[in-house]
Amino acid sequence: MNSYIGIDLGTSGVKLLLVAADGKILAEDTQVYPVSYPRPGWSEQAPEDWYEAVLRGLKELLEGQDTSAVKGISFGGQMHGLVALDKYDNVIRPAILWNDGRTEEEVSYLNETIGKDKLLAWTGNIAFAGFTAPKLLWMKKHEPENFAKIARIMLPKDYLAYRLSGAFSTDLSDASGMLLLDVENRRWSQNMCDICGISVTQLPQLHESFEAVGTLKREIAEGLGLGEVNVIAGAGDNAAAAVGTGVVGEGGCNISLGTSGTLFISSEHFRSDMALHSFCHADGGWHLMGCILSAASCNTWWTEHILHSIDFAGEQAGMDEFMGDNDVYFLPYLMGERSPHNDVSARGAFIGMRPDTTRGQMTLAMLEGVTFALRDCLEAAKKSGAVIKRTKLCGGGAKSKLWRKIVANVMNVPVDIPQTEQGPGFGASMLAMVGCGEYASVQDAARAIVRVQETILPDRETAAKYEERYRHFTKLYPALKGLF
Repeated sequence: MNSYIGIDLGTSGVKLLLVAADGKILAEDTQVYPVSYPRPGWSEQAPEDWYEAVLRGLKELLEGQDTSAVKGISFGGQMHGLVALDKYDNVIRPAILWNDGRTEEEVSYLNETIGKDKLLAWTGNIAFAGFTAPKLLWMKKHEPENFAKIARIMLPKDYLAYRLSGAFSTDLSDASGMLLLDVENRRWSQNMCDICGISVTQLPQLHESFEAVGTLKREIAEGLGLGEVNVIAGAGDNAAAAVGTGVVGEGGCNISLGTSGTLFISSEHFRSDMALHSFCHADGGWHLMGCILSAASCNTWWTEHILHSIDFAGEQAGMDEFMGDNDVYFLPYLMGERSPHNDVSARGAFIGMRPDTTRGQMTLAMLEGVTFALRDCLEAAKKSGAVIKRTKLCGGGAKSKLWRKIVANVMNVPVDIPQTEQGPGFGASMLAMVGCGEYASVQDAARAIVRVQETILPDRETAAKYEERYRHFTKLYPALKGLF
């Protein structure tokens, strides 16, 4: 049976999967690399670290496997990051990541001076601090010598594809998050290129996520014991995760509790919303997405750095009985916030503590606060006409049984847990299958492969309590905004 490699290029590390054509995971490997925070609110990485980690990971992933069966490789990658290469293919500066907040002035210029209405007309989106176009404007202003050297502009996963295959390419789902793409018409926006001072020739060739862009370089393939392996464009991590959880076609929903948190709604039709992102989907359609910058990272921060514990399950034990009755609130804006507030200055906060407030209640409040922030995104999507009857749930945070229950009750919909929790990497392997002709379409692959292992239903009484608590939550950010 043929097999396929899915690469999930994350912020803290890269996860690699070897997946059989029937969806069985044959092997997996994880490699880590550092993140640099040179100034408060800044976030950078060295693209060479990604590439070296992938080479190490591929070697370990394929050890003892039937390498002759590997037919394709694809990617799910952290979005929005600015990777700039000079004419010699040297990386000009460290990549500016998705959660970097340095572009407040540039975002204000785009939204206020250029105007949100024009941005929506040209790209289907307004400017957010994490997007790539504001980073180009920042680089143009603050690092003009570096800006003048730019020959190629690419996204993180596309740097991997370039190094592995030589193809200067990107896919439409990832390109949607650059604020350089006319999302509705699936082409680069000349207006946005002009504003950023770049030419379309500096941008990669556009592909659907399931299209082949090249083959693995011969020397790399031979070093890994592989034959000819197709390299498939891949997708932004959230679109890849949606594919991996079977959220394709009209009306599907996926919530991801990764480093960041997302609410992803798939559609066969384009629609735009100023509070959410309107992006191309990896299945050939479109999607609406709300993104909160801190989700499972809040859990890591609270448990490891504040409580000095690594017993995540133990810290959450016994909190089920307090669901809906907690007096403590948490605003999860540790890195500022994107959807729907679009405020890089927003900060995290605990509110409502008393002398008898417990460690457990604060842990519960942290999980609830992240979920309430995702509910903000759901409410924005509803205003755009989206109807959500159930949702998939993936990401590291989805391993928490308590958090699963909180999501079901705060959203008040059934929550399906996919059999495979490796969202982006699994979705990337499925895109590789489609690109190599194993399945005729992404939808066909999803129907054949994706299975649900568990469904969590909301409890009527608990959901009603959370509805009231959510209404209180919505008042907190406006009340504190002036203090941030």
